[in-house]
Amino acid sequence: MTFAFSDEQQALRKAVRAFAADHSDEAAVRALAESDLGYDAATWRLLAEQVGVAGLLIPERHGGAGAGTVELAVVAEELGKQLFCGPFLSSAVLATGLLAGLAESAEVADLLSGLAAGTRVVTVALDEGAGTWDPADVTSVAADGPAGWTVSGSKRFVLDAVGADTLLVVASGPRVFAVDPAAPGVTVTPLHTLDATRRQADVRLTDAPARPLDGDAAAALRSALDTAAVVLAAEQAGGARAVLDMAVGYARTRIQFGRAIGSFQAIKHMCADLLVLVESAYSAAYYAAWAQDGGAADAHEATCLAAAFCADAFAKAAADNVQIHGGIGFTWEHPAHLYLRRARSGLALLGSPEADRERYLRAVIERSTLTGARA
Repeated sequence: MTFAFSDEQQALRKAVRAFAADHSDEAAVRALAESDLGYDAATWRLLAEQVGVAGLLIPERHGGAGAGTVELAVVAEELGKQLFCGPFLSSAVLATGLLAGLAESAEVADLLSGLAAGTRVVTVALDEGAGTWDPADVTSVAADGPAGWTVSGSKRFVLDAVGADTLLVVASGPRVFAVDPAAPGVTVTPLHTLDATRRQADVRLTDAPARPLDGDAAAALRSALDTAAVVLAAEQAGGARAVLDMAVGYARTRIQFGRAIGSFQAIKHMCADLLVLVESAYSAAYYAAWAQDGGAADAHEATCLAAAFCADAFAKAAADNVQIHGGIGFTWEHPAHLYLRRARSGLALLGSPEADRERYLRAVIERSTLTGARA
């Protein structure tokens, strides 16, 4: 099989790369990491207007591009290289994917239109502390009373909940409810996490007013989570490429004992191993994206494998980059630690690599069983 990016995908890559270079250099990333929101809302709207990133998954009738997972992966890779601070994963991928999988309604259409324009930020409140991102573990409850629906429960590690216009709260069933974070009964508590470039928060709901969104929530969640897993994998592959380039650049210019340290066998082998790791991460991420868009029979297995491999690959590459830089790599002033923090937090962002490998094995066994039964 030969995989090649189309002219449109290459143009998208070029546009995102240029935008990220202009708006997400190290100084901008550090400033946003120290800000209250964690990203600049005006820059996010500009990215939506100029490049259309916020509406890639959204159908054209709602102002989006109607693109697929490969296009999302291209964007994620370029943003990951620059540690872009913004609600791309939470709003443009996870929330948008979930909404697109639910039944068409006036509220869903309104949310999608706002998302496509970059004027609305929506995030998904699913995990409740187990770290599995599995709807089966949800214990939050919804009730239909005289005044309408309410939702009660606790959600943890909600991406970009601070500053979000709407929370898509998953309650037992599963069912999805749209909740206004400013409504009575909703408490959003920012978390101090290892990676300040991607904000998370705890959300407490106590009889919070909620609007039910109809449709097959279980199927929509599975699809949205699979898409988000591949997009995160592509972002991690991009981050791994960035730290590899950083390490190789330093190894070429850092002189010790009258020689560039890249000429020493230990550093040379480390960089070579990282190159193999990064190229493998790219292959895993983009094959999974292609499989999802093409409806391949092994799309879910490819997704689980990419999620596990790319998370580990980025963490390994970021740690080795610090080691290659030596003492300077451990300092606050050097950007190596920013990538290391993003990589380490990504190991538990949508579930752990261990859980992804478990899902991969279960999927392989299930498909093998079905194939054998048909034979």
